[in-house]
Amino acid sequence: MSSQTEEPARPSIRPDGLTTTRRATLGLLAAGGTLLAAPALVRAEVPGNLVKVGVLSDMSGPFADQAGPGSVVSAKLAADDFAAEAGGLKVEIVSADHQNKPDIGVATARRWVDTEGVGAVVDLANSAVGLGVSDLMREKKRVALASSTATSDLTGRACSPNTVQWVTDTWAQANGVVTGTMRQGGDSWFFLTVDYALGHTLERDAAEAVKRQGGKVMGQVRHPLNTADLSAFLLQAQSSGAKVFALANTGSDVINAIKQAAEFGVLRRGRSLAALFIQLSDIHALGLQAAQGLLLCEAFYWDLDAKTRAWSDRFSAQMGGRRPTMNHAGVYSATLAYLRGVREAKTLDGETVVTAMRAKPIDDPLFGEVTIRQDGRAVHAMHLFRVKKPADSRGAWDYYEKLETIAPDQAFRPLDQGGCPLIRS
Repeated sequence: MSSQTEEPARPSIRPDGLTTTRRATLGLLAAGGTLLAAPALVRAEVPGNLVKVGVLSDMSGPFADQAGPGSVVSAKLAADDFAAEAGGLKVEIVSADHQNKPDIGVATARRWVDTEGVGAVVDLANSAVGLGVSDLMREKKRVALASSTATSDLTGRACSPNTVQWVTDTWAQANGVVTGTMRQGGDSWFFLTVDYALGHTLERDAAEAVKRQGGKVMGQVRHPLNTADLSAFLLQAQSSGAKVFALANTGSDVINAIKQAAEFGVLRRGRSLAALFIQLSDIHALGLQAAQGLLLCEAFYWDLDAKTRAWSDRFSAQMGGRRPTMNHAGVYSATLAYLRGVREAKTLDGETVVTAMRAKPIDDPLFGEVTIRQDGRAVHAMHLFRVKKPADSRGAWDYYEKLETIAPDQAFRPLDQGGCPLIRS
């Protein structure tokens, strides 16, 4: 069937206050105010040939810059790019703020599936929300696209045949940052950990990596999510005698920790910070003067190659010049892969669609070759970066120097080590 071009999206505000974008029906011709259907594939198991994707994110809290409104833009870009190959399918994007509360996130996803026919929920920044929605989507036989959920438990003890974890996880983050830091002599560690699912697994996976590579863990302290004053926690880290203060947090918490570590002078006498899960938006908020020299591990960087730059330019045009994070890139790629999976599977049944997504490697413009394992882990290359000195930056958003690329088979936890019940011995 020949490809046709979809009309531009027209944003609208629904009665419940959620932002939606309705994609014009492919292959329909307007005549006298009536839509006349051209020949299209009939998909009895996709009601109305309409695929709805819900972007469930933190729209105003500590992860809003990493994900948030930019994730909605990314999902819409995926719907735009799918239009030419949709084969009669229509796509609608809906969005909501989970407010970093698992009960609100799960209730929103349940309403979307039960009353609005949403087939997949994407983004899911906040690991506690991601774990809850993953369980729900398995129950509802739909798909969770955990592109911004970082806990490695999602492909371990909590794995699901209906969930794909696209971008990164705590094992991959720990593996990259710990290895790079240990090479520089950082062999004793103290963890400053955010007290919820992300922080717990980030600390666990990093501590295991430290011990595996011959280092020593000197202790840990935990702080609530979105804590403005971390000085007491940092002073406790200082008194431990560790060479490395590992920040097992992200978003506004990691920004506050780095700023306050500099203000209180806790990094003297050879001590260093290891930001286990920091992203481009956090570096932008910190500024290069404060962030220079940090090692970080990411799956995507806007300036990595010609394809990432081209897509990032499209994103930036709709985001006031802001560059995308790896979470934003993950929403785009996961959404596009899901839509193609529905097209191939001819159903919204979650397990069937994920099986179609796993059927062959994906040639993704933002992450390179991607394969989806049986535990739901999307496997691709990761990259170790160092934050540039101010003098080395060419301008706004030119923040990273790539040190190395971690091959896919080394970047993520081996399939047989996560404890996923779907994997047979």
